[in-house]
Amino acid sequence: MSEANKSGVRLSSIRNEHDLSQSELAARSGVAEEEIKAIESGQISPSIAPLVKLSRALGVRLGTFLDDAGGEGPIICRSGQASEVMRASGQASPQMGALSFYSLAKGKSGRSMEPFVVDVRPVAGSETGLSTHEGEEFIFVLHGEVDVRYGSENFKLAVGDSIYYDSVVPHRVSSASPAKVLAVIYAPF
Repeated sequence: MSEANKSGVRLSSIRNEHDLSQSELAARSGVAEEEIKAIESGQISPSIAPLVKLSRALGVRLGTFLDDAGGEGPIICRSGQASEVMRASGQASPQMGALSFYSLAKGKSGRSMEPFVVDVRPVAGSETGLSTHEGEEFIFVLHGEVDVRYGSENFKLAVGDSIYYDSVVPHRVSSASPAKVLAVIYAPF
């Protein structure tokens, strides 16, 4: 199974455990049935927003779609050992995405925050597809420059800059050249 389809396989498994059809899950979550089908089949790499909505509708934490369940104790992620858990396009398209998420807490069960190192790549058409979901996000720029669209405002962030925002406001992180950020996403359960 490809890395890109792990979240789709997990979604399908959890949905079936709850004895829900794709249309029932769509009604519960507010995520279009076509998008659920595309995620489960691996046709698209979902953004965080639909995964948050789906996790809430299924009563599981966001990390359930991103990595395997793990332990209760502290998790140490050594330099260079973060593993890619998903790519996100930020829009329902077949492209593999402008964002690659590398989990820094893979294996930590019951967590409320999702810390990632995220590679941000320039992608044609990335000016569309704002994301919105419950929770908060913190972004710290490690390399390059990123553009953050937050509601109707645009912010350009350079190395060492950070932004903290309510993720219920439509937002997007993009870059004109390769960049790397530390992102911490809090999704209330």
